[in-house]
Amino acid sequence: MRIKILLVIFACLFLASAVLEAGESPSIVGAYAKVSGKKYHYDGKKVEIIEFLSFYCGHCYKFEKSIPVIKGNFPKKIKWRTVPVYWGKGSPKPGEAFFLAEEAGKGEEMKKAIFHANFVEGKDIGNVDVLEEIGVKLGLGFDFSRRLRTGEKAEEAEKSVSMFKEYKAGVTPSLIIAGNILTTPGMAGGMDPFRDNVIAILISILKL
Repeated sequence: MRIKILLVIFACLFLASAVLEAGESPSIVGAYAKVSGKKYHYDGKKVEIIEFLSFYCGHCYKFEKSIPVIKGNFPKKIKWRTVPVYWGKGSPKPGEAFFLAEEAGKGEEMKKAIFHANFVEGKDIGNVDVLEEIGVKLGLGFDFSRRLRTGEKAEEAEKSVSMFKEYKAGVTPSLIIAGNILTTPGMAGGMDPFRDNVIAILISILKL
């Protein structure tokens, strides 16, 4: 109860710096930008959050620890969608491995395992052998390996990059909340403020 009260107070204090957008509820507060060409959508039940991340991104790895906190404040009120992207010398294979695992109901486990392999174990997550090893540990079996090597999810990985550009996110991690509310750590002033900013936005949308 105390945590929820503090969050409500935080949301109220944040009202002073609110960015209000035409066609949206004036009660939405926080540091964000409206994505042009995209519509605000909240069905009164669940808020969809699209998380753009890169498995090569240290900030994305750090933000992973904040996600349970965000979800925990809004049980059964959030629909979270993870969209992995890559660029530069990064490989699309970690994203492809995630999509295959997600299809098997083990997306979250794969997400955490890939981050751990990269940032804790220092492994090359673009190496298919490394991803296959993770798949074995998660119980995904030979079919996962076969589909990963044949590039079955390569097109989906490419579409994720196109979607990232379409939403003009620009950096990872980036969140799209309720269809057209874009927020990033840079907008919020850092990683910890980013978590609190997301919570404030959600409180105002859900009217808690």
